[in-house]
Amino acid sequence: MEKVRFGIAGLGNMGTGHMAYLARGEVKGAELTAICDDDPAALRRAAATGAYKAFESAEAMVASGEIDAIIIATPHYLHPDIAIKAFAKGLHVMTEKPAGVYTKQVRLMDEAAAASGKVFGIMFSTRPAPIYQKVKELISAGEIGAIIRTNWIITNWYRTQSYYDSGGWRATWAGEGGGVLLNQDPHQLDIWQWTCGLPKRVMAFCGYGKFHEIEVEDDVTAYVEYEGGATGVFVTSTGETPGTNRFEISGDLGKILVENGKLRLFKLRSSSAEFLRTSKSGFAQPECWECLVPVHGQDGGHAAITQNFVDAILKGAPLMAPGYEGMKGLQISNAMHLSCWTGKWADIPVDEELFLSLLNEKVKGSKAKSGQKGGVGPADLSSSFNKS
Repeated sequence: MEKVRFGIAGLGNMGTGHMAYLARGEVKGAELTAICDDDPAALRRAAATGAYKAFESAEAMVASGEIDAIIIATPHYLHPDIAIKAFAKGLHVMTEKPAGVYTKQVRLMDEAAAASGKVFGIMFSTRPAPIYQKVKELISAGEIGAIIRTNWIITNWYRTQSYYDSGGWRATWAGEGGGVLLNQDPHQLDIWQWTCGLPKRVMAFCGYGKFHEIEVEDDVTAYVEYEGGATGVFVTSTGETPGTNRFEISGDLGKILVENGKLRLFKLRSSSAEFLRTSKSGFAQPECWECLVPVHGQDGGHAAITQNFVDAILKGAPLMAPGYEGMKGLQISNAMHLSCWTGKWADIPVDEELFLSLLNEKVKGSKAKSGQKGGVGPADLSSSFNKS
């Protein structure tokens, strides 16, 4: 195979974005050959921009023989369903974030991917960002020692009511399956666990429709605990402005701070734990050097992830964002919801049967926006998703 023939499922904001850079030839070894959407108007508009085969359903495109790989950019509930069908037809799969709405359906997708032997990626387009690559490098190299605390305040997701009213699937349990945690935050949840590891349990407090007339969460404060004793806090909102995006990781040998596009390293000259045990002064602190860490390179974003995906297919390159990694951030967001719904700690891995039963209750009471298309809740999916 010299070129990978791509099909795109879903022609909303993300799908048309993927179309644009593929059409411009920004991904070497890739060719866009097919598109699909169940909205005839959207399909006509997209088809008019190039010589693409147009399909009214993902199933038809997957079965057409016109593509080698699919990019799934549909509403969230449909990601695993389409991926499983694509793997069954021998296609390589790139899914948009999130991997799905609940871990049970994502686990089945992961199993289908493993059985197929095909390349499976997820569009975690923040991973190629040089600043987060450097954060991971610093932690892995032991520059701040053992992690003591993690904090991410990501409240610059401000959205108006008009945003939530713009689509039938938005901000409903039946259509989207969640709010800020599932729509805006998957990238941060991924980077959080990618650099610092998965927590072992979560206690969360969510505001459902706190700022907007919506069913799902638009404000979250969560506390997590890690194996080994480290703790963390994750705060996010779509109703707060001016917002903040501040990621801080404290360790025994220093601290990493990412804010306003800058990466700062606070380097202790001795262990904080050792110093507090041995110092003869009650108010002394170990010497600390602060430096602005140089970050080089460009943030390739979505095109970079797709290029890496193509290179994995054609050249066997290691994936920057393997599809299986999508489960990890979803474990955190599912645990946050489960904790809030039950008023208790939620362990990771999450109790997927309990989560799904409570989610189905939300879906049953969900008020879909009349006349507008969107995703479907778990009770409406293929029965295979409700099997153990």
